[in-house]
Amino acid sequence: MKKVGLLCGREWSFPPKFIEEVNRRNAGVTAEFVKLGGTAMGEPNPYAVIIDRISHEVPYYRSYLKHAVLEGVHVVNNPFMWTADDKFFGASLCVKLGLAHPKTLVLPNKDYIPGIVLNESLRNLMYPLNWEYVADYVGMPCILKDAHGGGWRGVYKCDSIDELIRNYNESGLLTMIAQQFIPWQQYVRCMCLGREEVLVMPYDTHNRKYIPDPNYLSEELHARIVKDCLTLVKALGYDMNTVEWAVLDGVPYAIDFMNPAPDMDVNSLTPAYFDWCVTHMADMAIKLAKNPKPQLGELRWGKLF
Repeated sequence: MKKVGLLCGREWSFPPKFIEEVNRRNAGVTAEFVKLGGTAMGEPNPYAVIIDRISHEVPYYRSYLKHAVLEGVHVVNNPFMWTADDKFFGASLCVKLGLAHPKTLVLPNKDYIPGIVLNESLRNLMYPLNWEYVADYVGMPCILKDAHGGGWRGVYKCDSIDELIRNYNESGLLTMIAQQFIPWQQYVRCMCLGREEVLVMPYDTHNRKYIPDPNYLSEELHARIVKDCLTLVKALGYDMNTVEWAVLDGVPYAIDFMNPAPDMDVNSLTPAYFDWCVTHMADMAIKLAKNPKPQLGELRWGKLF
């Protein structure tokens, strides 16, 4: 019997439904909550698949998951990629993939840890920052946001250079990106599972809620967004992710796609989208458990074992 482990935090609706859905199918795969009390090096792992919904907030979990990969577990999502990912890398990746993306520029940090001596440790940085260049490149208004953030935290729309500088000056230790503002006409968030399935969900960014509307996009635009989503998640190696697109004049711009622990709460997703996620997450977990794709083969040191 193959086992799927679920690692989660305060979520209340998705975890029990997912575990129930996997177990009720009697497919030779069982699901349960992972229980941990410290992990020894070389310790075997009992799971074929682990679904990770919380390691971005619990560092011990991230260490445990990297160890699990070494033991041959398929972790959703790959903790090595997740650790390396950021929104500026994603922007540069879109350029290489030929996908539409707002112009994006990563900025030096405003503040640093106490060990950094400004006039000695930062000799590679130009000072002061050329804000005219930043504004000319991304245009005004622009978006300022944390390169590693999520959940719409630390996101600012700046209508002038003064506003951009003011928000930047309050960013502290965060690494910020300045990004071209897309005055979108349509906006969608897409749930992408298994690098195969895409659910396109119209999204109201002002009220932060989904809009169940199967006719929100034209067939042609819907097909392009699905295709571009699959291109992105295959390039990133994410089995579970949401990708957000802002549509302007029929062109979908990739806005945010570093969401490897996407919101799956029934109240925010709406029941129809929630049921789709539970069903397809169970499909993916069972498929990966029965047809392993060890991520160890993606890592160079795996060839030495």
